[in-house]
Amino acid sequence: MSRRTILAASLILAACPAFAETTPAPGSPAPAFNGTTAGGQSLALDQFKGKIVVLEWTNKDCPFVHKMYDSGTMQALQEDATGKGVEWISIISSAPGKQGFVDGNQALQVASARHAKPSQIVLDPTGEIGHLYGAKTTPDMVVIDKTGVIAYEGAIDDHPSTDVADITGSKNYVKIALDDLASGRKVETAQTEPYGCSIKY
Repeated sequence: MSRRTILAASLILAACPAFAETTPAPGSPAPAFNGTTAGGQSLALDQFKGKIVVLEWTNKDCPFVHKMYDSGTMQALQEDATGKGVEWISIISSAPGKQGFVDGNQALQVASARHAKPSQIVLDPTGEIGHLYGAKTTPDMVVIDKTGVIAYEGAIDDHPSTDVADITGSKNYVKIALDDLASGRKVETAQTEPYGCSIKY
């Protein structure tokens, strides 16, 4: 590769935060953020100090997201987690005009239609929160422990497909991480490679 090609590639990466950013590693403090919910309320990560928090990047048009919701898997996980005091925040980072973009009312309608059970839905049309966490795909999952430290980051499970049949027998990394934290154990698998549709920043 020529020096000119390397320089050009470097300039492209520097100019594109979606590629230049890094994902905060498990064991590091979860980046603080402020956002707006689908209902129009302000939300800050700091307001959930002392609670376990799950961040879920979602896109209503992504087939990988459909796999988890059409099967009822994501809703069951959300309901189980929130029933145990976990704060579950679904984040929509699709930009205006891009696949998956919705306004607040549309986000609430989608959540209602698929019987989603998150604690909050946060709109991130600028991609600020997504870039802060280096979120790459939908779904992309982050589990934050009660001390505000990232305990898990990565895929929802170990079957990177859109086939609902693959859910049976899958290892659900988020459920395992939450179970580990609830039992006072260190999260066994703290990071995996997320899979799904690229986030449409």
